[in-house]
Amino acid sequence: MSEHTPPPAGTDGNGPGTPRKLAAVLLGLTAVVVLMLCAFALPGVNGGPHRVPVGVTGPQPAAQALQEKLDGPEWDVTVYDGLPALTSAVEERQIAGGLALSADRIDLYTATAGAPAATGALTALGDSVAGRQRIPAAVHDLAPHPEDDPRGAGFAAAGLPLVFGGIFPAVVLTRLFPGHAGLRTRFAGVVLFSLLAGAAVTAFLQYGTGSLDGSYGVTALALSLGMAALSMTFIGLEAVAGFTGLGAGAAVMMLLGNPLSGLGTGPYWLPSGWAAFGRLLPPGASGSLLRANAFFDGAGATGPVLVLAGWVALGLVLLLIADRRGRGTRPGTAAAEPRTATA
Repeated sequence: MSEHTPPPAGTDGNGPGTPRKLAAVLLGLTAVVVLMLCAFALPGVNGGPHRVPVGVTGPQPAAQALQEKLDGPEWDVTVYDGLPALTSAVEERQIAGGLALSADRIDLYTATAGAPAATGALTALGDSVAGRQRIPAAVHDLAPHPEDDPRGAGFAAAGLPLVFGGIFPAVVLTRLFPGHAGLRTRFAGVVLFSLLAGAAVTAFLQYGTGSLDGSYGVTALALSLGMAALSMTFIGLEAVAGFTGLGAGAAVMMLLGNPLSGLGTGPYWLPSGWAAFGRLLPPGASGSLLRANAFFDGAGATGPVLVLAGWVALGLVLLLIADRRGRGTRPGTAAAEPRTATA
């Protein structure tokens, strides 16, 4: 007859420290939920025009008077010498739009694809100015969304899939090719995945939903760079700090990178500090680069390219650190012990 041996105290999950451990876990999970709510809700609650760069041209006294009236926390107004200078600034993404004043009408020049939310606010502003002067207002969109997707819904929806497109390959490749032996395979897999996914996503958005214009090849390379910036960073974090590092990186990109990317609203709808920080993360930089190539013939692409290249470089540095650490811990790398001389 065998005796029943009770399990050691605490191994059944009912030890003396269980209530404290459970309380800590529940508080931590609650904090994560609140943090997620803050990350996704606060940008919307605090959204609005924040120092949106706009231009004004027309008779000098009228243009300067409008500049003095509008310049403030919502609008950053610049007076231009003429209409060509104003429209060129819009097309080069130096300003979000502009107003051309004349005695009998106001012409409003916008770039909806560059800043959808700011364009709506600017259009309302132009209508208000025209209404006070009792003259008509005409809107000229210099960079609209494509006809197949006039609201830019497909473009705006690309944010979260872009983040998950960086997380999934890092997780899958790490599971299939673990350890130092699989480090180079993971690196090659990330590079190839970024190229394939960039080409596939661009094809879907440009030919499937009609959400993008511009050169397919250039836009695909831009999206591939964005994918590489995310996935290279993730596999580098995993290689150095394990799945804890990967999880921390994924949390930052999902909770901060996605809501602060400005993909749906454009870069001027968040408080300036939030917007600037969002454009320094891969989702925001990818969105800026995608806008530049798809709607503005590459105008304003240099900054986002440098940001994304910096994240790719960070991932490479982390992989090199992990590689060197792995080489130092492989069997047989320790120095051989000196042999004992025999008589």
